[in-house]
Amino acid sequence: MLAAVLVLVLVAVGLVVIRPGPVGRWLGDAPATPTATGTVESTPVAVLAAADTAAPPPTADGLRATLEPLIGVTALGSRVNLAVADALTGEMLFDHGGGQGTVPASVTKLLTAVTVLTARGPGHRIPTRAVAGTQPGEVILVGGGDPTLAADAKGFYPGAASLTDLAAQVRTALGGAAPTSIVVDSSRYSGPVYGPGWDDDIPTGGYGGAITALMLDGARKNPKAGQGWAERVAEPDLFAGRAFAKLLGVPADAVRKGTAPPAPTETTEATEPGGGGEPGAELGVVHSPPLIRLVDIMISDSDNIVAEALARQVALARDRPASFAGAAAAMADVVAELALPTDGLLLADGSGLSRKNLISPVLLTELLALAASPDRPELAAVFGGLPVAGWSGTLRDRYGAAPGTAAGVGVVRAKTGTLTRVHAIAGVVTTAEGRLLTFAVLTDDVPPDGMEPARAALDRIAAALAGCGCR
Repeated sequence: MLAAVLVLVLVAVGLVVIRPGPVGRWLGDAPATPTATGTVESTPVAVLAAADTAAPPPTADGLRATLEPLIGVTALGSRVNLAVADALTGEMLFDHGGGQGTVPASVTKLLTAVTVLTARGPGHRIPTRAVAGTQPGEVILVGGGDPTLAADAKGFYPGAASLTDLAAQVRTALGGAAPTSIVVDSSRYSGPVYGPGWDDDIPTGGYGGAITALMLDGARKNPKAGQGWAERVAEPDLFAGRAFAKLLGVPADAVRKGTAPPAPTETTEATEPGGGGEPGAELGVVHSPPLIRLVDIMISDSDNIVAEALARQVALARDRPASFAGAAAAMADVVAELALPTDGLLLADGSGLSRKNLISPVLLTELLALAASPDRPELAAVFGGLPVAGWSGTLRDRYGAAPGTAAGVGVVRAKTGTLTRVHAIAGVVTTAEGRLLTFAVLTDDVPPDGMEPARAALDRIAAALAGCGCR
């Protein structure tokens, strides 16, 4: 999951970024200490060839001649919007309705990734805390919005924080006093738990779920469930609270929702005879993996629950309510701060499950070019999780089989999006002459039963960019 993050290519300039340095710091690595003995590790090498910065870019006429016959096919429906830009310069090379807001589906996650990396930074970790309650023996579990939190080391997400560790800290802090009740505080988030514009089957359909500030394993009922579809629990915060209670020997019927009291001031007595400290005193804390990892998970696995959690981190960083509306507004704020085009932009969630989202292809191509810029190395994490055509993620089984797509194998790296009637792809591609391009193709009026033909048509567009000099 993290392999591509550890060896990133800053594609616009051909600069290789490896784990030592910024990525190592964001991942929480300790500084390397030279030793006189031991095996010396070899220097990591790039796993993808760098783009040729001297390669000529395609011309507008060349792109038009190549792409226009592929855009007008019946499989893509009546509304197809496309943009192609030079990743090195950011110059827009081809635009077919590129400024029009179009339903993006999961391509929305690219916007979520860039905005959360900008607002929080790649090294930010989300805390989950336990604090003392107002009643003797009362422990309050305070969710901070970590969607990857696990009950123990066998959780769904590798490297996740665990309630087992938090429970051990609580027992130490209590000094032998047995907790008697658990209060679940998920007030960090506000508003509805399901997104506006979500299809009716999403809450129970296995790809979405209730978005709460406290959950285990992305709200999965079973942490051993595979990638993609998984049954989700209806109340993720209470589900997590009961798991925590079990670890502390508290009966399940002694778990309820509530809010934590304010943390004690420095002048307040630190402890009480019964152990555990003043109400609100911290008894323990665990932290999520750094955002660079969570962004990688979100993009490579198209994880909708993680996406909504990251969108709320943007809201919190910009002092907005951590709700669907607050997150959408905060993400739009960050897009404007980055001087990216906001024409046609309308956001309702961070995952792309909402049909109310509208994003223009021009915004997506410029966003990717910005992420590739050497001036913004913290945004390069966006590329680590991008599926590679014919090799990984949602593109593993695409390219090569359908006629006209073979040229994209291994050189198209893109995020896909799919809802009924909506199909999208956006990412980067290297031309036959070695020039790196950013591209986005969005269509939201495909026949309801036309998923496979639409995907093949999108893949032919990206493959055509890979196979031509388009001069």
